[in-house]
Amino acid sequence: MSVVVEDLKDPRRAEPDYGLDERGMLEAWLEFHRTTLMLKCEGLGRDALMARPVASSSLSLHGLVRHMADVERSWFTRTLLRAPDSPPIFYDPAIDDSELIPLDDADWEYDKEAWQDECAQSRANAQRFDLDHTGVRRGEEVSLRWIFNHMIEEYARHNGHADLIREMVDGEVGW
Repeated sequence: MSVVVEDLKDPRRAEPDYGLDERGMLEAWLEFHRTTLMLKCEGLGRDALMARPVASSSLSLHGLVRHMADVERSWFTRTLLRAPDSPPIFYDPAIDDSELIPLDDADWEYDKEAWQDECAQSRANAQRFDLDHTGVRRGEEVSLRWIFNHMIEEYARHNGHADLIREMVDGEVGW
């Protein structure tokens, strides 16, 4: 028997079913973490989304969303599709942390939509291949399975950052 444990905070986010196959499990955990980042950002105004409450860090919720848009493109388009010339969305290699800062002229709705569009493109790209399909990253073969695992790790790590940022910005914790 399979069980789904729903998040008590928001019904849009649920842990993957315990009985899923490998592909289903990887896809579901990645969606869980994408949704977590979205939830961390909801209900905040521009200043709160752009806040960088840790003095030694350039991280903000808005910046994390922009960063993850570029990460999605990097792995599911440049690497998986072997399309290294696909340009970054926000990242400028001439500027350190350019997807994170500066955000002075950034438009939250536009940037959030760009991230969501990139997630949709990533889903479509991944759907075309089995888990053993390989793309190329830095001259080395990398499987879709590895990409899924890396993306889950990447979102989980940044969701930890987002959790702390959100708590510092308005006191909300959890999810």
